[in-house]
Amino acid sequence: MPKAPRRPRQLHGRIFRGSTAVARGLLTRNDLRSSAWRPLFRDVYADAHLTITHRDRCRAVIRWLVPVGTAIAGRSAAALHGVERVPADEPVDVLVPHPPAGGSEWAGPARPAAPAGAAPVAAAGRRRGPMTGLRVHRADVDPEDVVDLAGIPVTSPARTCRDLARWLELVEAVVVIDGLLARRLTDVAALREYALARAGRRGWRSLLRAVELADPGAESSQESRTRVRLVLAGLPRPRSQWVVTDGGRFVARLDLAWPAFKVAVEYDGLWHADPEQFHRDRRRLNRLLGGDWLVLHVTARRLREDFDGFVAEVRAALHSRGHRART
Repeated sequence: MPKAPRRPRQLHGRIFRGSTAVARGLLTRNDLRSSAWRPLFRDVYADAHLTITHRDRCRAVIRWLVPVGTAIAGRSAAALHGVERVPADEPVDVLVPHPPAGGSEWAGPARPAAPAGAAPVAAAGRRRGPMTGLRVHRADVDPEDVVDLAGIPVTSPARTCRDLARWLELVEAVVVIDGLLARRLTDVAALREYALARAGRRGWRSLLRAVELADPGAESSQESRTRVRLVLAGLPRPRSQWVVTDGGRFVARLDLAWPAFKVAVEYDGLWHADPEQFHRDRRRLNRLLGGDWLVLHVTARRLREDFDGFVAEVRAALHSRGHRART
């Protein structure tokens, strides 16, 4: 019968450094390879009974793997701000400030002092290469660019937007910025002011471009992707979450609309598997058609496989209602 893995009581439900557990005599290196423990990063382990979130990984990174002054950034920062849903095992984005003139390279975090009676732990070596599970970005960081979220240093909403505009493709950057705007963590005017105050520094133009395409009215990432891609394809900018009324009576709220031409786009998500929701949606569509609206529906598959064809349909619908493209 196989031997049960060692699970010291002191490590139940914990995330810990493997080297510290070994130095204290709680585990051996061979024990760390057992099914009782889950490796998160190099020398960082978790009780395998724990459900690990991206936040847990961010906290472990800040505690053990990066130097003082580092902040969680990018998509990871957006997740901690409550916007992005980042899978637990996705690499953590961190922003490391450039060292001052004459300063040394990142030498890794200083290890905490060993508790009384514990065996000594070898000092950390200098780290210049990549680490699995981390995306390390180095840049200038202003004091106001970092905020504290439950003990974790995280880039501010404005700095997060700036970094995303630099690091991501334009459409995906706007998707996350829409989410930050929708949660009222920042606003378009503040982001413009933030970018212009940093004119000449890396990323300020990218941020301005993304902000011009952003919309706090977006209610889903796919709606944001659809809107931005339509605009980048040369179509006039639609209104988000447009409310249609009839004599003051609510008729429908549309994902994207061009009210002057009574043309709308609706994104059909997975919720259409719900028969009741599908019935309500089609009843709403019938009322819209009775009110002389043209409503085009798009799915994730259409966005992925035939977006050009969908753009042509939207363009034709707008043209039929009198829109003329600028030359």
